[in-house]
Order: sequence, then structure tokens, then C-alpha cells
Amino acid sequence: MIDEILGLVKKHEEWRGKQCLNLIPSENVMSPAVRGLLSSDLAHRYTARDRFYMGTRFIDNIEQYGEEIAKDVFGAETADLRPLSGHIADLIFIASFVKPNDVLMCISPEDGGYPGMWKDGLAGLFSLKAVPFPFSKHDMNIKVEEAKGAITRVKPKIVIFGASLITFPHPVRELTEVAHENGAHVGFDGSHVMGLIAGEHFQDPLKEGASALFGSTHKTLFGPQGGIILADKEHGEITKAKIYPTFVDNAHWNRIAALTLALAETKKFGKAYAEQVIRNAKTLAGALYDYGFPVTCQHLGFTQSHQVLLDYGGFEKGRVVAEKLQCANIIVDCGVRIGTCEVTRRGMKEREMSKIAELIKRKIIDKEQPENVKKEVAKLCAEFQKAEYCFES
Repeated sequence: MIDEILGLVKKHEEWRGKQCLNLIPSENVMSPAVRGLLSSDLAHRYTARDRFYMGTRFIDNIEQYGEEIAKDVFGAETADLRPLSGHIADLIFIASFVKPNDVLMCISPEDGGYPGMWKDGLAGLFSLKAVPFPFSKHDMNIKVEEAKGAITRVKPKIVIFGASLITFPHPVRELTEVAHENGAHVGFDGSHVMGLIAGEHFQDPLKEGASALFGSTHKTLFGPQGGIILADKEHGEITKAKIYPTFVDNAHWNRIAALTLALAETKKFGKAYAEQVIRNAKTLAGALYDYGFPVTCQHLGFTQSHQVLLDYGGFEKGRVVAEKLQCANIIVDCGVRIGTCEVTRRGMKEREMSKIAELIKRKIIDKEQPENVKKEVAKLCAEFQKAEYCFES
């Protein structure tokens, strides 16, 4: 039994870690030091805000230190590292400011919004009326003037920017004033772009009027899988008071230690990393477009984030493309969102993006045998096995 379990993990690490081009935009890789903290003694321990447990002074210091770094990196008045995932961070923010039958306005899943926030997700859980932002798929963004009218008309209790498909900054500054005038709490789900925000190369939702920024810590932000909430003092104190024991009990302190170190890496290396992520995405998008792939938003320069979107008209056709690429060890999702966060963390730059576009073209357009492409993929991956933008480098 033990050999089978360890063998499966070893096979996975050999394949995905060493032989695959990992282009899923919701994944990244940690530095060795950050990864090592996940297996520290902290993984065995508890602490609690009511000081029920003894022996926690170093654990508590780590969490306090992590919150201070997070506030510094994101320019926030409060920070909380306890949410166990981006979804839980969303849940905490929403639950803190709504009651049944209130209106939630966000981007619908049909337009690339996060399904977990919609009618079958958190909106349904809290009996909220989910109303979509007016959205332009041509521009992959919210329609500002129509959104102003919609906010005035439906008077949402909570307005949340951010999306699963996010290639351009959202109009937070343009819409916050009308949202506040109509009694709304404004948040930004930065799950996908948290690292770009931290690196000052996307947008700054908190400075643009959002009261809270929350989401995942393992996409463009290269920490362990988990969640985070950054907020102004008013909203931050409310969410902090509600987290324990309602939404999180054991916050996994090994994860918090790892996140704290990842935030320190972000503070030192985040600007250079974020800038390269976006340059890589633009280069990859342009090369794919030149090969004839259906890259969205050519008229806007394709992307200003880590995502390159290929429009195949839905998940069914997208799955066909994703499965063909997987045969050549090129890993994307069925939405054919192509992300540059992990390959950038491994040290790839514009030259490698052009090579990746060529490999994708050889498999999808030229219909080359996957074994031939797979060899080229393995050769490229072998050159970039070390995490960059971290203290070890």
C-alpha cells in the first residue's frame, strides 16, 4: 500500500513537475523554502485567538508578522491570512455584509465570472438575488455606463469585481462612487490577479475604492494554496470578528507560515515577476494570434494579465483542444485559458513564449504526432526546473 501511494505521487511529480508545460492560469509553483514550511512542525499544531492552547507564542508571532507584510505589500489597513481558500475568503466577505434576499452584483459565469459566487454557489447559499454586471465579451470587461444604470436600478447590497476569466483591469474607480451612493459594499475577488496587484502591474482595487480585496494565494501570487482578505479598517474588523469560529477553526498554521514567506518574496521580487508575467502573456498571445488561433481582444492588445483566452465557443470544443494538448504534455484547462504565471516563475521569458506558441501550433494546427511535440516540451522544461523570483535565486 505504501509503495503504491508513494509511487503515484512520484509519478505525478516526475510528469507534471518535470515533463509538462503547465499553462493553467490558476496554478503556480512555490519556492523550495516556502514549500518546505508546509511540512514543518507547524503542520501538527493549533492556536486560537482566545488563547485556549498553550505553546503558541511562535505560531502567533508568525501570523502577526504575515499580516504586517500583507498590509505592506497590498497597501491595506487590515489583513487576514486565515481563510483556507479563495472560495472561503469570498464566503467570509459576503456573509459579513448581507442578509437573505439582498442583491449581489458580480460578473456572471457566462461572462467569465466565478461560478462559486453565483446562483448555485454562495448567492444561493445565502438566498441572495444574483444580478450580473452588464458585460462586453468583445472587450472582456464590464460596460461602465450600463453598469451605473444597473446599480442605480437594482441597488445591490454588495458589489464584487474580479472574475475567473480576467484579462483586463475592471472599472472599480469608475463604478465605486455610484455603488456607495446606492448603499453597496464593494469588494474585489483578486484570486487570479493577486500577484499582479501585489507587483503593481495590474490595478490597485483598494486605492480605487473597493473596501476589501480577497481571494486565492496560489495563482499569480506564488504562495501555498489558500486564501487571504485585505481590507480597510471598517470592513476588516467586521470580517476578522466573524472568521472564528464560524468559518475557520484550525487555519493550518504551516500554510500561514508558508504564505508569510511567499509574501516576503513578493515584497522583494513581486514587481519584476508581475511585469514579466504580463510581458510573457502578451508575447504568447501575439504569437498564437499570428498562427491563426482565436485569441480574444486583439483590438486591445490581447491581455493585460497572466491570461491568454482562446475562444472556441464553449467548454465542449475547448475540451477537445485541451485533451489534444495534454497528449503532448502541454497542460491547459477546458476553457482554453492559457496562463503564464508558472512558466514565468520557472524563469521563462519572451523567447520561450514564442517557442510555446510554436509547440501548440504544431499539435493543434499542424496535427503533428504528439510524441514528437512531447520530446520538444520535455527538452524545454528541463532547462527551467528552478523557481525564480525567490530568495534561493
